Amino acid sequence: MSIGYVTLGYNDETQAVAFYDAVLGAIGYARGPVEGGWAFYGRGETPGVGLCKPHDGQAARGGNGAMLGFKADSVEQVKAAYEAALANGGTDEGAPGFRPPEATSGFYGAYVRDAAGNKLCVYVTV
Repeated sequence: MSIGYVTLGYNDETQAVAFYDAVLGAIGYARGPVEGGWAFYGRGETPGVGLCKPHDGQAARGGNGAMLGFKADSVEQVKAAYEAALANGGTDEGAPGFRPPEATSGFYGAYVRDAAGNKLCVYVTV
């Protein structure tokens, strides 16, 4: 069994689509048409990401301890996605760099939150 897609809630469709177009576009994801309040993004065989308003009618908000990690192809893509997030209403949760910070190879990532509070990591292993 594998993950087919994940869903993230939004409060403002226009803002959310602009944010994810920029951030996921920086790492090679493409968006399909926005239909019925849904926007889906994909990258080859990678599980898709869907955006929508929460079904229960309540405000979208990030889950405490929940985070999605998006694998990039390069350090440059990680940096571009991070900058795209900040330029499109996202907030910093950890600037691009190695984890742990003293490492010089291995996990290189950046952490952000979207306007609804969803936490994302964009990373690459180098």
